[in-house]
Amino acid sequence: MKPGRLDPIILTLGFAFLYVPILILIIYSFNDSKLVTVWGGFSTRWYGELWHNQSLLDAAWVTLRVGLVSASLGTLLGTLAALALVRFGRFPGRLLFSGMVYAPLVMPEVITGLSLLLLFVAMDVDRGIVTVTLAHITFTMCYVAIVVQSKLLTFDRSLEEAALDLGCPPVRTFFRITLPLILPAVVSGWMLAFTLSLDDLVISSFTTGPGATTLPIKIYSQVRLGVTPEINAVCTLLIAVVTLGVIAASIGTKRREVQRQRDEHLAARAAG
Repeated sequence: MKPGRLDPIILTLGFAFLYVPILILIIYSFNDSKLVTVWGGFSTRWYGELWHNQSLLDAAWVTLRVGLVSASLGTLLGTLAALALVRFGRFPGRLLFSGMVYAPLVMPEVITGLSLLLLFVAMDVDRGIVTVTLAHITFTMCYVAIVVQSKLLTFDRSLEEAALDLGCPPVRTFFRITLPLILPAVVSGWMLAFTLSLDDLVISSFTTGPGATTLPIKIYSQVRLGVTPEINAVCTLLIAVVTLGVIAASIGTKRREVQRQRDEHLAARAAG
């Protein structure tokens, strides 16, 4: 068999390795049996039981709040960091600034979590939702910065220069020209930050406190005692939320791209 013909097979096996376990988890969330390894028939009983499990619901609510706030603030800070790295040239301290932005990417989560824990202890800050949110902002903003920076590096500056030449103020130029064009990267960065926040276990375990138990921590504490069908159900709901978010972001990005192409076509026809 030729090497080129092996590529689809290898790709299929790779995707199967990644997604078949998730598919099995989703299927067994509808298992009627209390034993997660024994199929007892199709049932949605565990989703009903989940709504009566107050501890899991509280952990899910904490996770969603932390994820939304940290992803939003992390996207804002990451976008500003990307703008500073791309637009401000070689300013004093640029190397240190870029190193601080990219450090969480290569630093083990245990080290990041422990350092933040020591910081909060030294500052005598009570650990809770605020500290978990700050920790998530710290490591998610670097991912946003990379995504947005890659878009800014290929950005056509002549569009901004044309707007400035026509008398548009710099701030208005950014919101009317720059931001709409880099918005797909900003949205992608937000989705990535939100997903990373939902998934984080190590850093959250170092920075959490009473009343701020996130869903990954709750699931991990229960899995050590044995996987229950309710855990399969809550994981399936998380997968559904992330999937719907990705689909919505993809549709929105596609529509904006179609609108941009339509506007460019109309502008070209008007110029001609």
